[in-house]
Amino acid sequence: MKTWKKAGLTALAGSLVATSAYAGAVTVSGNANLTYTANTGAEDSGGTGANSFLNDGSRWGLNKSLTFSGSGEMDNGWTVSVSQTLADGTSTGLGMTLDMGDAGTLNYEADTGARGVGKIKDMMPTADEDVGNGLDANGTTTGGGTSGTVSGGTTGFHYSKAMDMVEIGLGYGPKGAAASTSAAGGTSGPGKGASAVSVFVKIDPMDGLEIGFGSGEVGAAATGDASQTDDHTTAYVTYVYGPLTVGYQQSEVDTYTAAQTDDEQTRWGVLYAVNDEMSISYQSHENDDGTATDEEATGWSASYTVGSMTFKAHRNEGKNLGNTASMASEHTEIGVTFAF
Repeated sequence: MKTWKKAGLTALAGSLVATSAYAGAVTVSGNANLTYTANTGAEDSGGTGANSFLNDGSRWGLNKSLTFSGSGEMDNGWTVSVSQTLADGTSTGLGMTLDMGDAGTLNYEADTGARGVGKIKDMMPTADEDVGNGLDANGTTTGGGTSGTVSGGTTGFHYSKAMDMVEIGLGYGPKGAAASTSAAGGTSGPGKGASAVSVFVKIDPMDGLEIGFGSGEVGAAATGDASQTDDHTTAYVTYVYGPLTVGYQQSEVDTYTAAQTDDEQTRWGVLYAVNDEMSISYQSHENDDGTATDEEATGWSASYTVGSMTFKAHRNEGKNLGNTASMASEHTEIGVTFAF
């Protein structure tokens, strides 16, 4: 990590309504990730579809990111930090955080990130990626993930406060706009969809044990009424005993429209730390949407860290994706990540 320091960040201090100029710091960090992807994509297309695992094209890939962070201290001791990430040359992860000390932390994320209940959407232990990584959403078209995962919105505010063995989080994702201007930070046009509001609570009642619950409302994905919302709830428990970590989580998404079925997701995972450098894990996922076909996925992952380099691998398999019979997908990937 490289650090540049500049005395008197008056522009930042002025924007924070501070009365004095303080020394600030700007840091740049990043990582590069080289991967080799083996069989991946939809298995049900018989090798003829564009997304079949037999038609992958180039299996090698390289992605990289740079994160620029700046921070400054106010007169009252609070700290404000701003960060911006460039992932493969594309701007992402633009956010501002206000650390208010004992009063908690308030964050605003402009484009990507989790709010409220979305912070605990997947708390299962893993050595690399989660069980849905790389799986085609419905078994036939490009798009990752599995069904039934809760969300608290990706753009907006998140407040967190830790108190002894309890942590609370509040999220607010403002409704989007039907159109936006090209000016930085500007939006215009009529509203689109409803706002997302959610909360979570984490409790550590004893060494190694963590329990969490979250609930919220998110704008309905498919409805002509922009004021309607879907209900998102999740609960999990994880326990660490020596080198072993186990977890169990249940999530529900109750949809507003009768045409869409509700989702009930169940996940469990186990991770074993072989030593300080190497870990292996296994995860299982199932989603019941009330139909006769349950979506199922399983996956294992492993990682080995030496210095600033991490070697990793994972393999995921899914069937009945989108709760549709015969929709299957798999993803196998090995890679090395270098952090600086």
